[in-house]
Amino acid sequence: MNIAVVKKLNKIYRNGDVELYALADVNLQVEEGEFVAIVGTSGSGKSTLLNILGGLDRPTEGSVRVGEFDLAEMSQDELTIFRRRHIGFIFQNFNLIPILSAYENMILPLKLDGAKVDQEFAEMIIQSLGLKEKIWQLPNTLSGGQQQRVAIARALLTKPSLILADEPTGNLDSTTSMEVIGLMKVLSDKFHQTLIVVTHNEEIAQLADRIIRIEDGKISSGERV
Repeated sequence: MNIAVVKKLNKIYRNGDVELYALADVNLQVEEGEFVAIVGTSGSGKSTLLNILGGLDRPTEGSVRVGEFDLAEMSQDELTIFRRRHIGFIFQNFNLIPILSAYENMILPLKLDGAKVDQEFAEMIIQSLGLKEKIWQLPNTLSGGQQQRVAIARALLTKPSLILADEPTGNLDSTTSMEVIGLMKVLSDKFHQTLIVVTHNEEIAQLADRIIRIEDGKISSGERV
């Protein structure tokens, strides 16, 4: 079963009479439970594709479906609710609130949605990520790897069907990067979630079930690993 389906997707930026295609006629299907790596050089369109899949950006043309939702037809308010309830985001810069503890950062999306925290599930995630002794610390007292683990916990706690990670190890050293990606893969398998990771790191990409290569806004290949 496909969790995400993109058809004839174009994202066009206009500057006067000049049109710049960030994405050009992109077609993509992602199966439920799959770990997909999207690989490409800087400016290739990989982050734009991820943002459109997550409802952070809108396509100029084409259709985008995630589960039962047609994102191109949704209002901004509907997209906001959709993101909170169905998408887990993990970014390169962690995006943690500095005045909130690690635990408060983890549960923030649930609080914003007025949802109850599943304490048993939260404890399982915290334990799996090795954060039990760190949950009441502020982000600036944590290492980069620990901050990214908090960001992963935050993405998982809403029990999203789709996790989108944009260069999630870009600010980490190589050893920590592989450790973090390994944890993301194990946890997504454990909780039956679909994981799409944008990366320029071939070593990380090789951990995925499938690698999608994108250049100049077009998918050039999509091989199984």
